[in-house]
Amino acid sequence: MTQERTNGQPLLQVKDLKKHFQIGRGTALKAVDGISLEINKGETFGLVGESGCGKSTVGRTLVRLYEPSGGQVMYGGKDIHRARGDEARSLNRRMQMVFQDPQASLNPRMVVGDIVAEGLDIHGLAGNGKERLERVHELLETVGLNREHANRYPHEFSGGQRQRIGIARALAVDPDFIVADEPVSALDVSIQAQVINLMKRLQRERDLTYLFISHDLSVVKYISDRVGVMYLGVMVETAPSDELYANPVHPYTQALLSAVPVPDPDVENERERIVLEGDVPSPVNPPSGCRFRTRCPYATEACAHDEPVWREVNPEHWVAACHCID
Repeated sequence: MTQERTNGQPLLQVKDLKKHFQIGRGTALKAVDGISLEINKGETFGLVGESGCGKSTVGRTLVRLYEPSGGQVMYGGKDIHRARGDEARSLNRRMQMVFQDPQASLNPRMVVGDIVAEGLDIHGLAGNGKERLERVHELLETVGLNREHANRYPHEFSGGQRQRIGIARALAVDPDFIVADEPVSALDVSIQAQVINLMKRLQRERDLTYLFISHDLSVVKYISDRVGVMYLGVMVETAPSDELYANPVHPYTQALLSAVPVPDPDVENERERIVLEGDVPSPVNPPSGCRFRTRCPYATEACAHDEPVWREVNPEHWVAACHCID
């Protein structure tokens, strides 16, 4: 897949992004606590980690559903959270989201045609009713549905069909960048493959850029060009997809990948599963120093007070290096 840069820069640049939720007087839940990443035009960046690590919060903050507590998000060289007026509307149009639960994200009181056309109406992209209807029919057929489906309600569709409706809604405004937040986790395995292949086809045809958020490492490997691994609100490793899966460096990444089954009985029987001890700490009061130290089998006393430092271990392969990483 060809990856391009916009004006010599990545399409999306995230610098030290933070999102803290106030849950009491003087108490904050640090859902995202200093994330930095870059996404090039036309690529898919996979974001993985355990439930509660902050993946979805990153995605929602990037598309301005949440305001950040700190840091900066640059899209095409523009700070999205400082944009106002027409500039903000333009950025909102270019950045769309596909949600995890297609049933909860679709208004049950609206017919599919009106759901898909919401973006057209908001941004004034259809000159009249006929043009609006033609555009809706085109979008439905693009995602593998029929134009007759425009007059039905979401509850009349299967989970996979509802997710296709969500994708059609995101495509309606001709975006450049789509955040896909666990888009197939609520679907059957056979349907997952159909939706993933649809997304890959749309990316080729429309030159789309994806942030693909998932806890399913097999799906992420299949669709992603590069992958970032999150733990407790911070990034611990980023690398090209093949490199990360072949050569995981951070102990947390190694543990995650050891849990992914290999479709070869001989290899699977010889593999060693890395089982992490203890529970994930609370993001309200994360551990000092290295956040993974309370579960890391290689942790030393120094890990409690020394912050890991980002280091490039191979070309484009970065890791939050600590004492256990040579």
